[in-house]
Amino acid sequence: MKKNVVQKTIGEINEKIKQGKAVVVTAEEMIDVVEKYGDVDAARRIDVVTTGTFSPMCSSGAFLNFGHTSPRIRASRIWLNDVPAYGGIAAVDCYIGATEVVEGDPLNSVYPGEFHYGGGHVIEDLVSGKVIRLRAEGYGPDCYPARQAEKKITLGDLKDAILFNPRNAYQNYNCAVNMSDKTIYTYMGMLRPKMANANYATSGQLSPLFNDPFYKTIGIGTRIFLGGAQGFVAWEGTQHNPDVPRGGNGVPLSGAGTIATIGNLKEMTPEWLVGASILGYGVSLYVGIGIPIPVLNEEMARYTAVKDEDIYTQVYDYSMDYPKGNAKSLGEVSYKDLRSGVITLNGQEIATAPLSSYFKAREIADILKKWIEEGAFLLGEPQQLLTPPKM
Repeated sequence: MKKNVVQKTIGEINEKIKQGKAVVVTAEEMIDVVEKYGDVDAARRIDVVTTGTFSPMCSSGAFLNFGHTSPRIRASRIWLNDVPAYGGIAAVDCYIGATEVVEGDPLNSVYPGEFHYGGGHVIEDLVSGKVIRLRAEGYGPDCYPARQAEKKITLGDLKDAILFNPRNAYQNYNCAVNMSDKTIYTYMGMLRPKMANANYATSGQLSPLFNDPFYKTIGIGTRIFLGGAQGFVAWEGTQHNPDVPRGGNGVPLSGAGTIATIGNLKEMTPEWLVGASILGYGVSLYVGIGIPIPVLNEEMARYTAVKDEDIYTQVYDYSMDYPKGNAKSLGEVSYKDLRSGVITLNGQEIATAPLSSYFKAREIADILKKWIEEGAFLLGEPQQLLTPPKM
């Protein structure tokens, strides 16, 4: 293996950040830097590359502690604005999941369901400072005799509020089409018949894990932009699967790495945590995430200069193959083509649309860049890197 000419450490880069001397660019800007100076010189010049993504991330939610009532209650059943929360943790702890639907919603009995409110909206309302109605039921053990409790709360009233998302920032994701003769409604949005449209779901060259395809700098303890505040990578995410086919640049050609994230909900803002209603499918939560990638050597400089035209994903039929669990790729498309608004598949031109916001991803990368340049954000030294692919 060729030895890197440039060698830096995260500690050295943090010292430069503290001194206001670190050179920071966004992943978009890094493309031009590497094209102009090459990998080695770019690695000497640049210390940190910032990334961003803003997309629905269903595997998200928050742990909340709402404090003891008088008399005390062991809250086994809990509702927040009539959205069920999980109470099987402790007396007044609960977990509100982003995809939990408000009780009494007709769901898809009136098809397609509109899913006006759910866990993602509760989280958005909390960070917006809105009043939430909490209801709890218990079974009355001697130490927690109350059987019912109800009160109005705001985020500031909560003893603790921790955003904990088991799976965020998928490294790559499917492009979805519908080959059937009827419109279908999925977590990838509405898909019209006979492949009339194609939906996709990452920010391409700005997306965090595309810029570190082998997870050489990202792991437990990595400090990130999360929901408008500083958060952390808590663990590799559920469904983390690095062992998938990859291109010559190391970038996965389908869904691969994921991260679990954690942060203080009380520090976050509603601009970066937004409840989503997905027609005919359910509810979710848009989450803003940005990861700073330290440019430790020319290898990392090369990785962080990845372009949409060199990132590919697979197209799947969500009408038959995907729901049956035996999805077969219909073809491979680049993010450059996806972002152009039209792809060609089997000779057919198909209009494309993103579920994620490239504009917001760019904004996150810019905010993170500013925080680092101002010395308000230091890089977190990962205590254990994400599991890499088997070589």
